[in-house]
Amino acid sequence: MPSIPPPAAQDLGGADWERDLIGALRKKGFLWRTETTYRQWADRFAQHLNPRSPYAADGSDVASFLSKLAIEQRASASTQKQALNALMFLLKEALHRDPGEIDFHRAFARRRVPTVLTRDECQRLFTQIPGTSRLMAELMYGAGLRLMELLRLRVHHLDLDRGQLKVFAGKGDKDRITVLPESLKPKLIEQLERLAPLFRADREAGLPGVWLPEGLDRKYGRAGEQWEWQWLFPSRETAIDPASGQRRRHHVLDGTFQNAIRAAARSAGIAKRVTPHVLRHSFATHLLESGVDIRTVQDLLGHESVETTQIYTHVMQKPGLGVRSPFDLLKTESTPRPPNAGPQRP
Repeated sequence: MPSIPPPAAQDLGGADWERDLIGALRKKGFLWRTETTYRQWADRFAQHLNPRSPYAADGSDVASFLSKLAIEQRASASTQKQALNALMFLLKEALHRDPGEIDFHRAFARRRVPTVLTRDECQRLFTQIPGTSRLMAELMYGAGLRLMELLRLRVHHLDLDRGQLKVFAGKGDKDRITVLPESLKPKLIEQLERLAPLFRADREAGLPGVWLPEGLDRKYGRAGEQWEWQWLFPSRETAIDPASGQRRRHHVLDGTFQNAIRAAARSAGIAKRVTPHVLRHSFATHLLESGVDIRTVQDLLGHESVETTQIYTHVMQKPGLGVRSPFDLLKTESTPRPPNAGPQRP
């Protein structure tokens, strides 16, 4: 197969500051998705500074940009934090500038109650999802995975004998082990059996191995051509890797799976806003409802703080210590009075 010029090597940026940023990002070995996000924020920041150059920027410029995001554009706290991280990398790592103290108007951190499906709704949803997408949805719910954690699962992440699922480089670049549903083992074995012929066909076609993080790719060379590194849920068609320019097999696209979940929710008649992440919310809530300790749920979800996990206590079927609505008590404990009983004594 003829070699394809890698677009990452060609796309080195235009302005000097952008070239410095791209060089710093690739030196750190950031994911392509992260590089794209940081470059987008840097470009918006440069437009904010225009006609001044980012080389002349300081902490006050960053503060005014972040404050504008919160006040004028009503950006969320997570969006503002992402912009802050990108601009700090730009100034410190790429342009070698010290921004000093940054005092800016912080976006309001909204605490939203998560959408949770009942167990019956989960079953109805799964029955409406066709093909491999159903197994993906069941595994996401059964193990409490984030969307990208699900999509980036590889063969060696499954430990069928021990009933464990290994999650590597999750949110915050953290590893963890979560539960592997016993009832999904036969389906997962069938999935591996379906992958084997595809794996052999890719090797016979001379395709490059699957994508590996840059550090692993340098250290292990052709590990991406080995069985244990293959995607558990690969795409049907090969595609060009935006970082290397090589045609290889990627995992299922996030948009494809999201569309399958939305379509299944409509078919199941579920009157809730259902996204893949709702399955993770439902996993946590159902565990707490069944009496699992909140610290255990925290570990399975990979939450840094138990306060993050506590949000699910607000949507449990029986919140608090089995508290009943006073209206239910009124209906069950009150006794009807005779129509001519007269006024009740104080």
